[in-house]
Amino acid sequence: MADKLTLFGFNNLTKTLSFNIYDVCYAKSEREQKDYIAYINEQYNSERLTNILCKVTEIIGAKILNISKQDYEPQGASVNILITEDDLSPQFIDESCNRGIIPSLAISQDVHAHLDKSHVTVHTFPESHPDNLVSTFRVDIDVSTCGTISPLNALDFLISSFDSDIMTIDYRVRGFTRDVDGVKLFIDHYIRSIQDYIADKTLTKYDAIDVNVYQSNIFHTKMLIKDIELQNYLFNKDVYELPPKQRLEITDALRREMIEIFSGMNIY
Repeated sequence: MADKLTLFGFNNLTKTLSFNIYDVCYAKSEREQKDYIAYINEQYNSERLTNILCKVTEIIGAKILNISKQDYEPQGASVNILITEDDLSPQFIDESCNRGIIPSLAISQDVHAHLDKSHVTVHTFPESHPDNLVSTFRVDIDVSTCGTISPLNALDFLISSFDSDIMTIDYRVRGFTRDVDGVKLFIDHYIRSIQDYIADKTLTKYDAIDVNVYQSNIFHTKMLIKDIELQNYLFNKDVYELPPKQRLEITDALRREMIEIFSGMNIY
């Protein structure tokens, strides 16, 4: 559907992108595990996540109505942004909606914002276990839009914003709209695969599989990093401090963890 559709009334289609990533790290000692969690909390706090989501909103061509953000103890953060496809006149905006522009909110612990048609949210989940040498950091991002704007346009930016070893991406178009002749339309754009919205340079780094249900406009893609450069997975340690045998053991432990997360089951 390359040509712009002529619709009767509002475009009632809802397009939802769910983006789930995992970052894996080798942290052997309890101190290393705590330091890794502290590092994640510093790097992916609510302020940085808000900046990422604001950029997503800009990329998909939406306007921010309201932002809510919160850091949690002992770990994790959440951000929710409500968006609109077009600018809204001030009389149509609830006075409690700050639209992210009230200066006094810059120093507030909590900030809230609203959109009239859709939302963008992110939640983080740092994780470690004393019996496991591998710690993980999970990020869940949901971009839901109504109307003509599509969250897929921001997918490659989201991937590049995080160090992703495993990704699970879902895209679904729900509802229907009608053209001027009253004919129902259950999707307003052509899509073959989520991978078509990811840069080739990015795709070369991952093994990717699709599980799509075209009849229901449901698209699912899973991606697993191909190469493990061990230095990138060590926390506060140089790879050359480790003997070759230990390097292999750590690489094997990392790969096993990634394969199980990618597969969604305990294999080893």
